[in-house]
Amino acid sequence: MGRWEPNARGRLEKAALDLYGERGFEKTTVAEIAARAGVTERTYFRHFADKREVLFGGTSELQDMLTNTVADAPAAALPLEATAGALEAIGGVFLGNRDRARRRQAVIQANPELRERELIKMATFATALAETLRNRGVPDPAATLTAEAGIAIFKVAFTRWLESPAGKELPDYIHESLNELKAVTAPPSTG
Repeated sequence: MGRWEPNARGRLEKAALDLYGERGFEKTTVAEIAARAGVTERTYFRHFADKREVLFGGTSELQDMLTNTVADAPAAALPLEATAGALEAIGGVFLGNRDRARRRQAVIQANPELRERELIKMATFATALAETLRNRGVPDPAATLTAEAGIAIFKVAFTRWLESPAGKELPDYIHESLNELKAVTAPPSTG
């Protein structure tokens, strides 16, 4: 492929995921990823700072979607409702991408450095979400608790989605996980 071929970023992401799956993260070089994608190393570094970042592309866009959806929620929405709406919105980004998400998660789980990077990403999401909730007038510790619960809901739903057979999509698991959290926090019925 020539340098002019479209979607260099997408080709690089696919090449990296393929090579990480075949050879492992540690044994794969940027030069190999670039060659597999049909671009130069220089092109690789125009898109990604290092070989880890190819797995985390779109992180800032997801964070923006999460915080913007909460910020734009109706004023009457309870903090957890606004958060749930945002989680379901970002869950929609993954529609039809279960196989890619499974492959990416397998690479991350096989490497401690990548697991750490994933944890940092989730912590950053929680911090941004808490700040957005505070900007909506939610006081602490409620803002922080809601944000952390939201990220926990997302992580549980994401794992369930990856481990499930085809059928339900990530937003369905997010909705189910939220309902399960509500069920364990609801007062017992008298009856």
